[in-house]
Amino acid sequence: MAIVLAAGFSRRLGRPKQDVVFEGETLLARATRIAREVADDVVVVTRENNPHAEEGMASSIRTGVALAGPDARLLITLCDQPLVTAAHLRALLAIDAPVVATGYAGIAGVPAVFAPELVPELLALRGDVGARAIIARHGATVVPFEDAAFDVDV
Repeated sequence: MAIVLAAGFSRRLGRPKQDVVFEGETLLARATRIAREVADDVVVVTRENNPHAEEGMASSIRTGVALAGPDARLLITLCDQPLVTAAHLRALLAIDAPVVATGYAGIAGVPAVFAPELVPELLALRGDVGARAIIARHGATVVPFEDAAFDVDV
């Protein structure tokens, strides 16, 4: 199961980043297409299906996880990392570990894969934070992919 997080307000950019066109498609369409290349089931979290989007990223993670269900292995990815590839997502999914994260710019972050037993921790996230603390706490297996450092914020 893949979850594409796309409910952000793009405050730094000043316009919806989901609608930014990159290589002929919007960031949202691109992220969704790539997720569909690697997962049979894809949940796209937007402000339309996340009534608490104003809270920040944690609410989008909770929304996606709730829609995915408690028994799924979850691939969480963002709509604003346009250089992420299906090949990289497949590399993450190929590793059997509780957490598999992307390594870039000296961090372990998303895209990342979470085992079903971590669903309660993902559902407990609050505020404008992602899953980085969960990734760190569980000693994620890291797959390097420096291109993930490029995101659309300004």
